[in-house]
Amino acid sequence: MKNNLPKIAIVGYGSMGKEIEKSALAKGFQISNIFEIDKQIDANQNYDFDVAIDFSFPDSVLENVRSLSKLKKNIVLATTGWKKHEETIKRIVSDNDIGLVYGSNFSVGMNILFGIVENASQMLNNHPDYDISINEIHHTRKKDSPSGTALSLADIILKQLHRKNKILDDTSRGTIPGDALHVTSARVGDITGTHTVYIDSIADTIELTHRAKNRSGFAQGALLAAEWIYGKKGYFDFRDVLNNIWKKD
Repeated sequence: MKNNLPKIAIVGYGSMGKEIEKSALAKGFQISNIFEIDKQIDANQNYDFDVAIDFSFPDSVLENVRSLSKLKKNIVLATTGWKKHEETIKRIVSDNDIGLVYGSNFSVGMNILFGIVENASQMLNNHPDYDISINEIHHTRKKDSPSGTALSLADIILKQLHRKNKILDDTSRGTIPGDALHVTSARVGDITGTHTVYIDSIADTIELTHRAKNRSGFAQGALLAAEWIYGKKGYFDFRDVLNNIWKKD
């Protein structure tokens, strides 16, 4: 067993929390604490963990970050739907001199798709006959819509493709403006997560799809982030972690 791995706390012990625990133990991490609804983080306690992985709920994120920062614990923030609090969270991280990694999706495969979509969007600037859209599907328990991952894909496209400058994330009741990026969502059954970017012209269609087979990919990425942020300070995107591993500026 490795002895240089951070001790992990799991915040939120639902499906993802249990998947984190399973993957962490298999990789030789020690799980020191598990926090959930009936066992909240106490900022006045002394805990024996190095990095907390938060897969809880959007409404809990800000208070969790406040408590963990007071404890001087580093954080992997894997919950989505909290971006309205981003400036506050950045300030908390800076004021308390801790490290935090966030991401809309901790799957390494999805982050590879982010890079592919970035390059494809740049290419489309020279091909005005092609349009582009995003569709995402998740299980019925998911609280945010569109997903944080879909919005990250949309942000990548809007930054690279000059003719798109706004998101339409609702059902269209009429013609879609040419400058709008249509992002659609569906919630059905127990689907872990499927994201497809459609690139279409009169001649052909390109479909770029990431389909999560199970929750293990998210857990593996979160643990990779926890190992990377251990001992570091600052506010980082998971893509910073992967770019560092891939040695990409």
